[in-house]
Amino acid sequence: MSASEGKSDEKNADAGNGRKRWYVPKGLSGKLLILTMVVIMLTEIFVFIPSVANFRLTWLADHFVTGEAASLALEKLRDEDIPDEVRDQLLSLTQTELIVVQREGARRVLATNSMPGNVARHVEVAAPGRIQAVRSITEALDTLILGGDRTIRVFGPMQQRDGQLELLMKDKPLRDAMLSYAGNVLLISLAISIFTGLVVFLALRALLIRPMQRMSSAMLEFSKHPEDPAKVIEPSGRHDEIGVAEEQLSSMQKQLRGTMAQQRHLADLGLAVSKINHDLRNILASASLFSDRLTDIADPVAQRLAPRLVRTIDRAADYTKSVLAYGKSGEALPQRSVVRLHRLCEDVAEALALDRDGGVESSVEWVNDVDPQLEIAADAEQLFRVLLNLSRNAVQAMTGSTDDAVVRRLTLSAIQEADGVTIHVADTGPGFPDKVRENLFTAFSGSGTNGGTGLGLAIAAELVRAHGGTISLLEDGAPGSRFEIKLPKSHCS
Repeated sequence: MSASEGKSDEKNADAGNGRKRWYVPKGLSGKLLILTMVVIMLTEIFVFIPSVANFRLTWLADHFVTGEAASLALEKLRDEDIPDEVRDQLLSLTQTELIVVQREGARRVLATNSMPGNVARHVEVAAPGRIQAVRSITEALDTLILGGDRTIRVFGPMQQRDGQLELLMKDKPLRDAMLSYAGNVLLISLAISIFTGLVVFLALRALLIRPMQRMSSAMLEFSKHPEDPAKVIEPSGRHDEIGVAEEQLSSMQKQLRGTMAQQRHLADLGLAVSKINHDLRNILASASLFSDRLTDIADPVAQRLAPRLVRTIDRAADYTKSVLAYGKSGEALPQRSVVRLHRLCEDVAEALALDRDGGVESSVEWVNDVDPQLEIAADAEQLFRVLLNLSRNAVQAMTGSTDDAVVRRLTLSAIQEADGVTIHVADTGPGFPDKVRENLFTAFSGSGTNGGTGLGLAIAAELVRAHGGTISLLEDGAPGSRFEIKLPKSHCS
């Protein structure tokens, strides 16, 4: 049997047994309405019990006053002059079984129709028209729960004359009156709770629930079609917390749309780079074969440049492999070895044709100020890429000017410190604009030259972080730019 058939049979069984299922609201609006009504009913209970106790006291006080009036009429006549019919009517009017007046030490029974039973409760009138409220709540609950056929005694000083009045009565009329009053109070309380609950519910629905439903609906629609700008929520202009939430949600959705657009752009770019990289590897393989033949040429210049050309092509081929590997799992972890930093910097100058040994005259002055004996523990290839990216950016920035009087100098230096090694890459170029500095190490955002992609600094920052170090642009106020790379001691010799 399928699950749908099982549910159908269950519903039919419930219907056949005459059972009704309680509807439990799942929405916030229905839960809020029920919660409001329950809270108000609980509040009414704290008012209901004292009001019933006060009703009991008032009922007894009113009957005490009525009994005093009846005793005043009966006391003026002699017992034999009072007809039995009149006594019975007065006892019925006051709902008593015995009326006793005590004055000047004498106690006189004014009216009775039978011998009363055992007295269960004694209630004293403390002041004219008032009864002591001590234990009034517990006594009221006692009357409601256990009363019905018990005899109570109400006594106290009379209001109109001297002396004390005693009334003996059954508590059934009192209990019936209390039950009737309690029922009326409960109905009124229920009506008040429903009305107040609806008012509070409608107010909260307008102020909170509807805006929250609007925001949740906007988030749901945006999650289905995040590329549609029409799905971005439009803030209502409120100045409270809901308005702030709407503003933040709108800003977050716009930012998310931009991020997703950038991610799609990067995905498309990655696919294009992978395709280009595949063809580039084939071209570099052919170039490597041609460069190997240069070593057989007797020309001195060819003999001097051929080894460098071979190393450069080999590095380019390795980079193409790194590009494909990055597309799968990111940059590879550093493979550390002991590296002479001075020699690595010379390789950077060689790759950029800044050294004089290559027979090429460069417009940029190259200064390798690293101690030739300084050794560090690092991935030589990755650290070479870091220095090459920083140096290439510096060279491109400085060669933008054609004025021979402008100093174009690129300096690499390093300092051995107690906590590691600090490497500086400084140039005398124009520096970076303030707008570029904000996203300097972000891909496609940190380029300071026209036509640049900003990938060089992003790659350099990622490789430095992989070594456990930091990279930053120093703000020392001097012309040009000065990058600082810090590698911790744990990675340095």
